[in-house]
Amino acid sequence: MITTVVWILVVLLAVGLYLSWTAGRLDRLHARIDAARAALDAQLLRRASVTQELATSGVLDPAASIVLYEAAHAARQAEEEPREVAESELSQALRAVFAEPQQVEVVREAPGGEEAARELTEAVRRVPMARRFHNDAVGAARRLREHRKVRWFRLAGHAPFPMAFEMDDEPPAALADRAG
Repeated sequence: MITTVVWILVVLLAVGLYLSWTAGRLDRLHARIDAARAALDAQLLRRASVTQELATSGVLDPAASIVLYEAAHAARQAEEEPREVAESELSQALRAVFAEPQQVEVVREAPGGEEAARELTEAVRRVPMARRFHNDAVGAARRLREHRKVRWFRLAGHAPFPMAFEMDDEPPAALADRAG
């Protein structure tokens, strides 16, 4: 009788330790999502800021400057819900303005243009990487949260279900060529 009770206690302890480990893993994944989201937000803000600086520098023609400035401003001011759309529109505006390598050369030839072109190239290159890191963390947390043990024992607590950040982040061809 005592050995049966001991075995039951050992099994309950092992299950408890396993559930505690799983809850800790889920907590670490949520912390990773928060860190990746902060990094993504920083890269999106950097891209919008560099774009606004370039748009107001006087290097580009007025139409391109207006298109870039409005798209960057909308991306910086967007609330959480429409942000993916605003960031996608900024990507589209950047592709429209910098579709041809000649436009990048115009920027590079202006005073301070080499630095501006380099900053914009780095900014548009880093956004897809930051988004990929964020979405990978979200995918890992979602897969773990779909397990029955996580749902049955409510190991996720009150944490919101993680959502991926879906946007058009394809860089302009002329800037992507420069980054390579």
